[in-house]
Amino acid sequence: MSGKGIDLDKLRAAIRRLGDEYVYYMLDSAIELLPQSDLERMVRPYLDPEKLRPDREQERDLLGTVRKFEKASRAGEYWDDFDVNSKNYREASMGTRAWIAECNRLLVHCVEQAGTGDVAEMCEAFESIFGLLHRIDECLDDIIFFADEGGSWQVGVDWNMVLPAWFKCLAATAEPDEYATAAIRPIDAFENWNREEHLAIALETANPAQRQAVETLLDTMEKERQLAE
Repeated sequence: MSGKGIDLDKLRAAIRRLGDEYVYYMLDSAIELLPQSDLERMVRPYLDPEKLRPDREQERDLLGTVRKFEKASRAGEYWDDFDVNSKNYREASMGTRAWIAECNRLLVHCVEQAGTGDVAEMCEAFESIFGLLHRIDECLDDIIFFADEGGSWQVGVDWNMVLPAWFKCLAATAEPDEYATAAIRPIDAFENWNREEHLAIALETANPAQRQAVETLLDTMEKERQLAE
């Protein structure tokens, strides 16, 4: 990595070429990186900081936050549609942008706490978010609105970051057969084109009994695939 920092003029020029949607995601990530003094200075020209003070001291409960996000998602609180035409069919509504940003933010925190937090709680948090992504693909709920053909692939999850952390939490809590099923499911659902790479990590992370269960399940799935052809 170069020892030089980022040229601010080049960064500004690059940001101007980004779509509004990606500027939003960048800002959503950036506000967590700033210390409170810098954050307040950035916000003040546009918003009243006094209206943004916490109502009470907030506890950092990641699982509780994920549960709240799941409940709001299933209740349709992020659903925000608009009249689609030939000019705006690639745009994302503010509700959709907010959901995608929050989903990815929570996944990042799950990954960060995978090695330090309560492992069972992290498994539940991951599973809750995976469940929402599944429902988006299955169109079972009005969670978020896509102007054009949509799916979880548009959320932009960094699966190379998320899946290894998921395998780690799962390996610490799951029985062999449970590990095999739960490890393979998100790979096939969300990252099938990188299946072999992710399976290799899942096998490496597993204990011997879990590894054997994965290999057995993969053999069974392959035999079923061949019979279906």
